Amino acid sequence: MKALVFNEFGGSDVLQYVDIPDAVAGKGEILLEMTAIGLNFADIYRRKGNYHLVGGAPYVLGYEGAGVVVALGEDVTDFTIGDRVAFVDVPLANAELVAIPVTQAIPIPDLIGDDIAASVLLQGLTASYLAKDSYAIKYGDVALVHAVAGGVGQMLTQIITSLGGKVIGLTSSEEKAAIAQKLGAEEVLLYSDGWAEKLTGKIDVVYDSVGSTLMDSFQTVREKGTVVFYGMSGGDPVPVDPRMLMDASKTLTGGDLWSFLTSKEERIKRSHALFEMISTGKITVNKPRKFALSDGKAAHDLLESRKSTGKILLIP
Repeated sequence: MKALVFNEFGGSDVLQYVDIPDAVAGKGEILLEMTAIGLNFADIYRRKGNYHLVGGAPYVLGYEGAGVVVALGEDVTDFTIGDRVAFVDVPLANAELVAIPVTQAIPIPDLIGDDIAASVLLQGLTASYLAKDSYAIKYGDVALVHAVAGGVGQMLTQIITSLGGKVIGLTSSEEKAAIAQKLGAEEVLLYSDGWAEKLTGKIDVVYDSVGSTLMDSFQTVREKGTVVFYGMSGGDPVPVDPRMLMDASKTLTGGDLWSFLTSKEERIKRSHALFEMISTGKITVNKPRKFALSDGKAAHDLLESRKSTGKILLIP
């Protein structure tokens, strides 16, 4: 089978499109012929050697995608050949064939296309737990969303507004601000706008995926407000003094998707709730940008440039 691989860590030029041995479905697994593969920043970090990576060289990136079942492993009874299936946390996805455990297989409803399933699961499920579990949005809550035009930010904005909350977004350009406002953000500020001073004490909850902005995020939340920290795209946060939390009764909480996808049943329940929000129009998904898997270098370059505003898919 063909796959996008690399043998040493580095820039996008280390990526190669080559033949490797076919994936095979083992016991309790199904084999998918891939139709769409999600590209994420974690793939950039893994390519550079900054993030955990399965196996040895030649390394195969990718943890998210969708495809059609073409073979069943031993003891598999709840899937059949031809079923459409997506996944969000199975390695070695940048290939024509991927073997996935049935416990991590997510059936795709008829109303959802493979490209949409591969576009929304990681970012949509993240946005869902942020708005419903890390901090449960209530009617009238004012939420500050970092990187509001990014994949998670777009989903989070729409979920918050569907729950009756109001979104103030942060982003890096007027073009990205327009995208966020179209999706329901009431106001969008640029990172260059002195946003922390403008919003001091006005916010109920901040969703901070930047990290280096953590103390500025705390400045914006009201007394008894909450900061949800779930990413470090801008660098590590500074240590937080618990006395600051005590003095203003503020809360700091963290978030990680894998704390919530704890069983096959939970994975399917959360995924299908997300799919239903899409199929009923509560969430709009921007058309993904598609690259051939063989053109993976160009896809990596675009994502790494931070000029993309929608999901990037690799198509075998």
